[in-house]
Amino acid sequence: IDRCTPKKQPTNWIQQHPVYQGMKSLEVGDSAQIHAAFLVYMDLSEARHWNKVSYMKSPELEVVLLEGRELEGGPVQTVLPLPVHQNVNHRSLRRVLDRGFPLLLCAVGSDSTLVYQRMTDGLVTPDPPVGPFQDVDRRHQRKRRQQD
Repeated sequence: IDRCTPKKQPTNWIQQHPVYQGMKSLEVGDSAQIHAAFLVYMDLSEARHWNKVSYMKSPELEVVLLEGRELEGGPVQTVLPLPVHQNVNHRSLRRVLDRGFPLLLCAVGSDSTLVYQRMTDGLVTPDPPVGPFQDVDRRHQRKRRQQD
């Protein structure tokens, strides 16, 4: 072992990745948001196997947005990746929703945890729960207890 030769520093593979380089060339200015966008891009394309994931700059918001299809032939969805420390306001979300595609907001934690939240234009009735749930009528139970 040659102890005189200095050790080569490991390269940061993220910064060398062509997609990260492409996002960086958009000149968004916020390196934390670019890093968040890259992590979400990798999750969508490699782990979740979305189709045709692409990235673009939102000139109004100065952020990197992602677009892709969750399923082959499904609708295009816009993803807004944001580091958890970055604030977002109603006007910003409105600008992204006005693009006409469904919006997923993805909060990216400092430990690379990703939390997706589907955003809608207006109120949407949630899907009913799936599973072996019972609808318990609490008023009926209270009346029974009072009678005992």
